[in-house]
Amino acid sequence: MFFSQAGARPRMWEASPSEHKKWVEVFKACDEENKGCLSRENFKVAVVMLFGYKPSKIEADAVMSSVDPNTSGILLKEFLDIVRKKKEAQLYRNEIRHIFTAFDRHYRGYLTLEDFKKAFKQVAPKLSERIILEVFSSVRAAMRLFCLDSSGYSS
Repeated sequence: MFFSQAGARPRMWEASPSEHKKWVEVFKACDEENKGCLSRENFKVAVVMLFGYKPSKIEADAVMSSVDPNTSGILLKEFLDIVRKKKEAQLYRNEIRHIFTAFDRHYRGYLTLEDFKKAFKQVAPKLSERIILEVFSSVRAAMRLFCLDSSGYSS
């Protein structure tokens, strides 16, 4: 459940053959004119089909700016790489959510310092309290970048 190194991301995820086949089928279904590439709009449709949401303008711009400018859209190879990275990120977020939920024993949606200490004592009993406090402080500081909550909680 937990990563082997602090801050380590999981190793690169590989799609199963059936998942890879599905991605290729979605690409082909969205390549309406059989050009071998997806336009910006067709890419958005493909993301809806695979992930269930419409990409924002910012996300679509980022993807389109990353593809080869000499082509008229996203080639299959590029599409498969984009989808793999999105799936990998989705799995990573789910792993983080799972870990957070395991630490949030009272189902409050946030962790107190005491919650943090108890969790670390279970998974790393020899870790010093100083290190646990540093990690908690780092998490709180990072969370302040995303929300203006100055309480003593990590969420």
